[in-house]
Amino acid sequence: MAHHNECPLCFSDKIYLHFRCTDHFISKEDFEIYKCQACGFEFTQDYPEENSMGRYYESDSYISHSDTSKGFSNKVYRFARNVMLLKKKCTIRNVTGLDKGSLLDIGSGTGHFAHIMQNAGWQVKGIEINEKARDFSVARFGLEITGPDQISALDANSFDCITLWHVLEHFHNPIKYAADIMRLLKPGGSSLIALPNCNSYDAKYYRQFWAAYDVPRHLWHFNPVTFRIFSEKTGFILENISNLPLDVFYISILSERYLGSKMAFLKGIVRALPYAILSAFKIRNSSSIIYLLRKPFDQ
Repeated sequence: MAHHNECPLCFSDKIYLHFRCTDHFISKEDFEIYKCQACGFEFTQDYPEENSMGRYYESDSYISHSDTSKGFSNKVYRFARNVMLLKKKCTIRNVTGLDKGSLLDIGSGTGHFAHIMQNAGWQVKGIEINEKARDFSVARFGLEITGPDQISALDANSFDCITLWHVLEHFHNPIKYAADIMRLLKPGGSSLIALPNCNSYDAKYYRQFWAAYDVPRHLWHFNPVTFRIFSEKTGFILENISNLPLDVFYISILSERYLGSKMAFLKGIVRALPYAILSAFKIRNSSSIIYLLRKPFDQ
């Protein structure tokens, strides 16, 4: 188990138990969420070491690896994903100013985003740790996907954009991956990192039942303030934030299920709707946030 005696972000020793969360998805084990009194960063405490984490992903229901359509919630996820793929493609065009370019998708899962960008004329490569998801991407879409051990073999200054869609929170060493991203981006290149927001309206309502805590798979629980600290520590320029507006519906449905609610789907939709509306005016309280990072031109 990995235990922190100080905040992994600001290194303050003023950390405390925020609450306990259950892994409702697979193991049913309890894990502790700690919070830093100094900077506000939240993190999972006593999580499995990297070589022991695999069993917490071993489920055909883990949709980013299996692409399953079993169950109503996964059907909702697939519908929302298809809508958001178009938003992501437009976002890439807007932030890079390019119609075509070179893109690396880290944590590419079953390859749907990489595929839509490849069809748009981009030169796309992917990094994915799960062998089953890699094989699916190659077989179905003909993508160039490798494991994370190959990231060091990629050429420096070779990508216009690098994306991580709900991936960074899984890494045991996010600082190292940030350094890899910095090396691989062209000067002035952009990185889009989507993360759950533990200061969102839905996170504050559901607390330990908030599905996006997703312990122990999610190790780090960022909000806009703590991610700015992270970006400054890693040498990036944090240019902008936006949101993934449909994520709150999927997360609220799962959270209601974890609460044991009857009619969890309906209650999740009803609960999420006002949060989605409010988040349009207060993006910093959105369930999921996209952070736009820029590599300085002089690096």
